[in-house]
Amino acid sequence: QVQLVESGGGLVQPGGSLRLSCAASGRIFSINAMGWYRQAPGKQRDLVAAITSEGFTNYADSVKGRFTISRDNAKNTVYLQMNSLKPEDTAVYSCHAGVRHTVLSGYYDYWGQGTQVTVSS
Repeated sequence: QVQLVESGGGLVQPGGSLRLSCAASGRIFSINAMGWYRQAPGKQRDLVAAITSEGFTNYADSVKGRFTISRDNAKNTVYLQMNSLKPEDTAVYSCHAGVRHTVLSGYYDYWGQGTQVTVSS
């Protein structure tokens, strides 16, 4: 009963930048961690970056120094600023959120539909 709506994907040249957004809506009491994952053709889905409700962040080694994750708790939205993009960044990027539906519930995992990022000349 939670929807994650992603935007910002597209085609960009190597060295370019993109900014992904993901807004959560629905039955939400609070959101713990939010993050971005990516999956290239023929490969598993891997964590790109995550951010806790307190603002602690974690990045995959391959994107450290190039990507920045942030969130707006009031808007239930997480962002991924991607700079210095490389062809190997090409993948479907999916948003994830751990959502508490009520004050008494635990957290449940929700995923966005995925947005394509293609880095190519």
